[in-house]
Amino acid sequence: MQSDQLSYIPILMQSLLAVGFVVGTILVSGKLGPKRKSATKGKNFECGIESVGNARIPFSVKYFLVAILFVLFDIEVIFLYPWAVNFKELGLEGMVKMVVFMTLLLIGFFYIIKKKALEWE
Repeated sequence: MQSDQLSYIPILMQSLLAVGFVVGTILVSGKLGPKRKSATKGKNFECGIESVGNARIPFSVKYFLVAILFVLFDIEVIFLYPWAVNFKELGLEGMVKMVVFMTLLLIGFFYIIKKKALEWE
């Protein structure tokens, strides 16, 4: 049992070193970096276009819904690649599991279409 606990010491040391390096770098760059403040430097800048109006205008929930659905289906498609690479080794069992996975994916897709989540007014 003692050897199991001792085997985690290198991981702890590496984690502490990584966190310490990041925190130290941020602190040192903040102390040593230039500090020239001016009205022009403190102004908001976006692609060379002057800011107009309030940045806090409400957005439609549709933007966020489409983004979330894109990420959801994009991540699900990523699971198809390892399956395709290992298709022969997985055999019939792998094929059945992938058919179940694709069925659930299609059910979700048709549910989204039925709820008209991708339609814009």
